[in-house]
Amino acid sequence: MKADLDTVEKTADGMDPGHAAALQVALGQSPDITTGSSLPPFFHQLYFWTPQPPDRLGRDGHPRVGQGLIPDMGLPRRMWAGGRLRFHRPLLADVPAEKESRVESVERKEGRSGPLAFVTLAHRVMQEGAVTVEEWQDLVYREDPDPAAPAPVPPRARTDESEAREVSFDSTLLFRYSALTFNGHRIHYDLDYARDVEGYRGLVVHGPLLAQLLMLMATDILGPLATFSFRAYSPLMHFETAELCHKDGALWVRGPDGRQCMTAEATASE
Repeated sequence: MKADLDTVEKTADGMDPGHAAALQVALGQSPDITTGSSLPPFFHQLYFWTPQPPDRLGRDGHPRVGQGLIPDMGLPRRMWAGGRLRFHRPLLADVPAEKESRVESVERKEGRSGPLAFVTLAHRVMQEGAVTVEEWQDLVYREDPDPAAPAPVPPRARTDESEAREVSFDSTLLFRYSALTFNGHRIHYDLDYARDVEGYRGLVVHGPLLAQLLMLMATDILGPLATFSFRAYSPLMHFETAELCHKDGALWVRGPDGRQCMTAEATASE
């Protein structure tokens, strides 16, 4: 099915500060976001839900492709491969906002493991008549894994960081993040599905959650952000401890075996 690149999906949200405060609590932070507070970068992921009834969901818990912006390309597995963000002005809690989303590109390729489809979604978040955030979200769709195929070997992560922070995850945190972002993807909370259908060793830590943690780290070090981009390489499991690393605006997530899970680049606002 061909994507309609002219269709724009619009959603509105009142930006309840309770959602943001709940994520702060889930991440072990003090919940200090109230009406009028500037939201941390990427917290817009908690808003603009587009819930679908059960009969419009795919087997993975996501809205079924082919009925909204994303076309059905016959590939069942979805992954958030990366993204890019521009921050224009702070997004405020408890102030109504609108999000516009469209498909920017769709491309199908043949990879070493079989056919792949790449979809880029473009989003704009507006508040009080001005654009606050622009985001480009890169998704990859692929076939189910071949149990007989050798596991891919991920690249090794850098070890020259100037700062590293250890982070750990569990099924409770993954469930809470799924709930707060209204993400029904079963790889994050259904262990049998994640292992037996999609071939993972455990529950998968959300790529956006890793990116969120890197953005918070970058903000601590650099101050308010102007841009942030990230790319996922290897999934991190819920039972693994990882390290968030930084050096000179470059950030990355290093798995417990030294593999590269995610890389990112951040720039500070002038």
